[in-house]
Amino acid sequence: MKPAEERIVRIGIDTGGTFTDLVALGSSGLLRVLKVRSTPEDPSRAVLEGLRRLGLLRSSAPIVHGTTVATNAFLQRRGGRAALVTTAGFEDVLVLGRQARPCLYSLDPPERVEWIPSRLRLGLQERIGPSGEALVPLRRVALRRLLKRLEAARPDAVAVCLLHAYANPAHERRVGAALRRRGWHVSLSHRVAGEFREFERTSTTVANAVLARPVEGYLAALQLRLGRRLRIMGSSGGWMTAGRAREMPVRTLLSGPAGGALAAARIAGRLRAPRLITLDMGGTSTDVALCLGEVPRVPRTSLSGSPLLLPTLDIRSLGAGGGSIARRDAGGGLRVGPESAGADPGPACYGRGGREPTLTDALLLLGRLPKAGLLGGTMPLDHDAAAGAVGRLGRSLRLGVDQTARGIVGLVETHLENAIRALVAERGQSAAAFQLLVFGGAGGLLACGVAERLGITRILVPADPGTLSALGLAASPAAWEGSRTLLAAGRSFTRDQIRRWSDPLVREGVRTLRREQGQNATIEIVREIDFRYRGQSHEITVPAASDAVERFHREHRRRFGYARTGEWVELVTMRVRVQGRQVGIEGTPVRRRSGGTRAFQRGAVREIAREALRAGERLQGPVLITEYSATTYLARGFHLVRSTGGELVLTRGGRR
Repeated sequence: MKPAEERIVRIGIDTGGTFTDLVALGSSGLLRVLKVRSTPEDPSRAVLEGLRRLGLLRSSAPIVHGTTVATNAFLQRRGGRAALVTTAGFEDVLVLGRQARPCLYSLDPPERVEWIPSRLRLGLQERIGPSGEALVPLRRVALRRLLKRLEAARPDAVAVCLLHAYANPAHERRVGAALRRRGWHVSLSHRVAGEFREFERTSTTVANAVLARPVEGYLAALQLRLGRRLRIMGSSGGWMTAGRAREMPVRTLLSGPAGGALAAARIAGRLRAPRLITLDMGGTSTDVALCLGEVPRVPRTSLSGSPLLLPTLDIRSLGAGGGSIARRDAGGGLRVGPESAGADPGPACYGRGGREPTLTDALLLLGRLPKAGLLGGTMPLDHDAAAGAVGRLGRSLRLGVDQTARGIVGLVETHLENAIRALVAERGQSAAAFQLLVFGGAGGLLACGVAERLGITRILVPADPGTLSALGLAASPAAWEGSRTLLAAGRSFTRDQIRRWSDPLVREGVRTLRREQGQNATIEIVREIDFRYRGQSHEITVPAASDAVERFHREHRRRFGYARTGEWVELVTMRVRVQGRQVGIEGTPVRRRSGGTRAFQRGAVREIAREALRAGERLQGPVLITEYSATTYLARGFHLVRSTGGELVLTRGGRR
């Protein structure tokens, strides 16, 4: 069957800082892959251009999109103008925050971001108690007074976070209904984050309101062309409709890295590799995660110093990518990133006017990029421009071009090593006991150096590593997640109690996914509980099984070395995840662009097209393995074997 005749079942699109990646899944497997330059000023242009070049702009196949719009708006403080409505007396919760001091000895600690100025933080005369009782009723006159103040302020969106709304949302619902009738985008805390802890709940609700305008504008533009087939990846590894994303934009934070982590977990399952470190390196940033059978989820996170009650995959991001800019700092030392040359102008070697040296320029000068250029030779690289940019930096450091290039690469490898060591140490593990799974456009270029620093002996490079995140997006399930704080104490809890407390969340999640996917869609329900001992201020999340309390004791002993099995425990928060079926990607035929020549010599480093490698064939470094979406550098002291499943297996310390 010709590729054009095969039915396309799903399209995955991952927008990065340098490239936008597209993967089309056909009824018998991966059909086509494409990388196009990202358009940071309007990311939708690259998305539509990629679909047009694939001939899929008018296709009816669903599209799962991993977007960085919310993340970039949040980090760059480019959100919309939002107002905050709180219980009177709690207008300054965002400013007061917690008494934690992350920079205890700094004489100039960073100031907390003031997302909403004081004139837009409005108190409302009402009060709900911690058990849900109405201590101060919400009266019509107070609501009318609030509406007048908001109409005078004219915000784009309104965050409503009333005291103890997680226990009784009646007042929030009344306020939300009145605000929606006047056309505002409204974020209600019991919907955004139905949990206790006032500061964190307020921070999350405000983030949702601040992100409403940029996400709404971006998705509205895409929906005009793509209609209802557009889905948006959530930060916890499941997609939502564009409508849900517009209502809950905060849940699209960190959506891009989730696709790669999901695909990595699928690969780990197929290869029976329960202990993986994933390293996804693109043009702007790198994402690392542990995969212990699956990528762990965490119930809360933080971004740019703002706490978020937001379930996410446990992925750590750092500002190191192919476009990371190298510079001389004030003390005369070499620094790389987090600033990036991005897609325009990009690294100097892209030949688009970039003059600052980047990691990509250094890799080119060290012979780690293909002679014919990137993307199967369709994107030539300017060696002289790279040499000029790195040379100028080298002269300021009193180093030669080669020394400077090696310094840039070595410094980035150190950043990656430190990030991975911290992640592994938090889990009480040793990095040397893991395998390293690398992907992204630049992951295979630094894999050997990072593995050697960490003491890792085995590296896996999947097929089409440069578009693996887009593949993970295409194969991802629909998902809905909800939480509810209960604060119930006891020595044990029955299955009936757990179901009674969690069933309202289950019904809402099932109803949402049935509406979006059809009444006959396959749905899986996951229930979890946050437990703690009385008097503690931190919780541990365990599956909501009949032995949930025993599991909590065991997990507490594993993490902290002791368990208080005879004492009462507190059931703090119920969590529910409702998800649909994943699309199969394992063991399916893959149609790729035709390979180049079998091999040719480039100085001391051979180049070999990946398509030309036979299963079981063994190579000794140094060798460049080239393919359309990425390049893999096999360093000296490593050997490589192509597995029967198509992965490249790099091993340190092979025979010469």
